[in-house]
Amino acid sequence: MGILEPKRQPLSRRRFVRSILAGAGLPAAGRVLAGADEVPPALPAGPRAIAGDRVEPDWRELDSISVGNTKGDLIGAGEKVLQAAVDRVAARGGGTVRILPGTYRLRNSVYVPSRIRLVGSGPDSILIKEPSVRTGLAASADWYDQEITLRDPRGFQVGDGICLRARNPSTGGPVVIKRTLVARSGNRFKLDRALRENLWLEKGDPTAATLFPLLSLENASDIVIEGLTLDGNRTSNENLDGNYAGCIFAQDCARLTFRRVLARNNNGDGLSWQICHDVIAEDCTSEDHAGLGLHPGSGSQRPIIRGNTVRRCEIGVFFCWGVRHGLAERNTIEDIRTAGVSLGHRDTDNLVRDNQIVRSGRVGVLFRDESLEFAAHRNRIENNRIVDSGPADGIGVDIQGQTQGITIAANEIRETRGPMTRTGIRIGTSARDITLSGNRLQGYARDLADMRRA
Repeated sequence: MGILEPKRQPLSRRRFVRSILAGAGLPAAGRVLAGADEVPPALPAGPRAIAGDRVEPDWRELDSISVGNTKGDLIGAGEKVLQAAVDRVAARGGGTVRILPGTYRLRNSVYVPSRIRLVGSGPDSILIKEPSVRTGLAASADWYDQEITLRDPRGFQVGDGICLRARNPSTGGPVVIKRTLVARSGNRFKLDRALRENLWLEKGDPTAATLFPLLSLENASDIVIEGLTLDGNRTSNENLDGNYAGCIFAQDCARLTFRRVLARNNNGDGLSWQICHDVIAEDCTSEDHAGLGLHPGSGSQRPIIRGNTVRRCEIGVFFCWGVRHGLAERNTIEDIRTAGVSLGHRDTDNLVRDNQIVRSGRVGVLFRDESLEFAAHRNRIENNRIVDSGPADGIGVDIQGQTQGITIAANEIRETRGPMTRTGIRIGTSARDITLSGNRLQGYARDLADMRRA
């Protein structure tokens, strides 16, 4: 059986959102209810429109600056020169920063503000994280403090991005704080911001390590990142959870585009965005990470994940908590250690279609074990090619928990290594309203294992 060609033209974001809303009887997003024309899309930054203009002109020539190792408007090989370029363009209202071919070694994140287009030269523009160092704190610090004292300051410099980790002295829960070192006196360092958490030696065992995302996007919007190679230098860095870091990490943002980015070798996630709406990740490669390949997370709405390649990660595409109205299509997801695609806690109304999900370590597509209130309801898995999932007892599609309203349609779900005890589709005992239509299954000991009670 050959690879199935997609049967549909790709949906634009607007058509996709309209189709979702139309099915729910709601007006299409981006329209004025009074019957006026559609609201124009967001426009590039620039001077305000002349009084009386209905909309901003489509400014074609935005401010731009180039950065290179040996030539360009700014010359350097670290995060400081990249940050200087970004800040200069942002101060003028936004525009493009071009990263010329070269290798840029980072001791801190490059913080990307709103209305910035960060453009590299593909595989020739490489941002790589320097090796991390870690030490314990030599003195306790309170939540209002803006300094820390390190037990062993060797390897730490002013300007470094750091991650402070501890246990909350009252609850025992984890504390994770990301800051920058901005001044030093011996083994005492001043931070760019106050701690806002207690770091107590007695109960918290606090540590500091030079860990950070390569690119950080926080409380920003209208950003494009394209044509860059981001290397997390995994073998020389400690792990930092993908809820705090990645080759790209975004928090509380809107209207982001990641295009033709190669994210590799991170001891954490590849591309991670949390509470970020209208994110597009397309034609990117995310590979060889300790964590997740693509991580739309924590309430992110309307992500579009299209045409990407994800390889050799813990999970390929991980729909985290409350990801809704998302589209994942035409992606190649292969050699993942656990689940190729994973949906769970309140991840509802998403469409996963026309993907190649091959050689997943445990399961091709997983609906995680969640209660009725938190399960991944009303998702559609359509026209995917899911091949060789898991070990001897692997599963192509596994619907766990009290998940409801799932459609599994027109997929090729195939096993080429022998049936063993493998299962094509498994429906858990508490799942309800599961629609199976037009799927083609081959090579399994059981095509369908329906565990629901009568």
